[in-house]
Amino acid sequence: MSTQNPAAPNGPTFFGHPRGLSTLFFTEMWERFSFYGMRALLVLFMVDQINQNANGGLGMDAVTAGAIYGIYTGMVYLVALPGGWIADRVMGQRSAVLWGGIIIAAGHFSMAIPGTPTFFLGLVLIVIGTGLLKPNISAMVADLYPEGGARRDAGFTIFYMGINIGAFAAPIICSYLGENIDWHYGFGAAGVGMVLGVVQYILGARHLKDAGLFRGNPVDQARDKSRMIMGLVAGTILVGGLAFLLTNGTLTPPALAKALTAVIILVAILYFVYMAFFSGLDSVERKRVGVIAILFLAAALFWSGFEQAGSSLNLFAKQLTDRMVGSFEVPAGWLQSVNALFIIAFAPVFASLWMALSARKKEPSSPAKFGIGLFLLGIGFLIMVPAAIRTGYDGETGKLVGSSWLIMTYLFHTFGELCLSPVGLSTMTKLAPKRFVGQVMGVWFMATALGNVIGGQVAGLFESLPLPQIFGAVALFTAGFGLLLLLFVKPIRKLMGGVH
Repeated sequence: MSTQNPAAPNGPTFFGHPRGLSTLFFTEMWERFSFYGMRALLVLFMVDQINQNANGGLGMDAVTAGAIYGIYTGMVYLVALPGGWIADRVMGQRSAVLWGGIIIAAGHFSMAIPGTPTFFLGLVLIVIGTGLLKPNISAMVADLYPEGGARRDAGFTIFYMGINIGAFAAPIICSYLGENIDWHYGFGAAGVGMVLGVVQYILGARHLKDAGLFRGNPVDQARDKSRMIMGLVAGTILVGGLAFLLTNGTLTPPALAKALTAVIILVAILYFVYMAFFSGLDSVERKRVGVIAILFLAAALFWSGFEQAGSSLNLFAKQLTDRMVGSFEVPAGWLQSVNALFIIAFAPVFASLWMALSARKKEPSSPAKFGIGLFLLGIGFLIMVPAAIRTGYDGETGKLVGSSWLIMTYLFHTFGELCLSPVGLSTMTKLAPKRFVGQVMGVWFMATALGNVIGGQVAGLFESLPLPQIFGAVALFTAGFGLLLLLFVKPIRKLMGGVH
């Protein structure tokens, strides 16, 4: 896999790129394997009936399972904010990625042990570990290319292929083990994947050279380490308090999800008000912050629909989809691999399309791409409306429909993702006032977290509302907001102050 490239750094390379890219490529591949493998099982395990003598789940209803799923996936993105701070101020990205991987593996193995306490402990550990690993491994990729430019972009393209390879393979392995043999074997397989990632990360660390090493002031590091410890203590107390309230029935997961939604929305509103009126921005910067707020809302709405893949659409695959191929029943989680497969197939097509349109000066602006992405997401859910009608689903029983309905839905969702997701972070960095770039990156993570939490609550309606009504409402809101963005692209672009 190593080739020589005279334009690259001296020594072995990885497809003409720094050898350290292979270390990060496989670390991220195995981390995504562990994440998406467990994600494919999560809701199905929670709603499966309790059975002490067989492969039973937790026996939850869809409302509770959806809320827990939304809280979990939302917290993964929220914890990335302190995870980035810890790496920058205390230990450096390299150590943060290592410890993140170890904690993630411990979380999966905790879930591999039958029992409700070990299940929730595993979720908490995975959230913490992902918060340390996810934002910092991307920063290390950038560190490998101090010169920046197109070569760094190409390096990130290779790196993101690792993400999708892991996301494609994980449900196939983990879902087969979890659904056909034992749920806990599936969770354990995700842990094994993360261990493989950690081992190769340690063995390949020598290729990373200076990437990800701590570069802060040792005096500040000691002060910030104390702050980190206080934050960990406060976080432990908070999690412990919430666990106590949830255990004794004072607080329910759906109520916690609603509270978390309100907190994120309130923090976002206060932040945008502060930025617009109290941060000393000039008129051009304030207009750009207004655009960031619009795109924040669009991103949250997009992810609230897109993340139904692991919740309501996963339940649809399990309960209402004919998955028989001859005498073999395809595990429901295998359909979770479809999105990654489509990403691998169509990402080069979309990249070529944008380049061709750019050469003709017809490439859509970032707000237009957001609008297109939302509209395509809505079309995907619109496809599910007749599928749901054909099942005659009444909340408990329903006729089975072919898997082609879900595959077509995931195709349109992938097209929407390729329009919105790749340009999201880039657009935020361009629009953000120079002295607030880091904070605006946090805002982007908040939008993703908000979408995930809301999406979990929407999935909770799976058993209580007619499915055509649920899918139709999601289609209406997402496609409608997408069309609204497209209608107002010109005035939004004027607010961007020259940023394309």
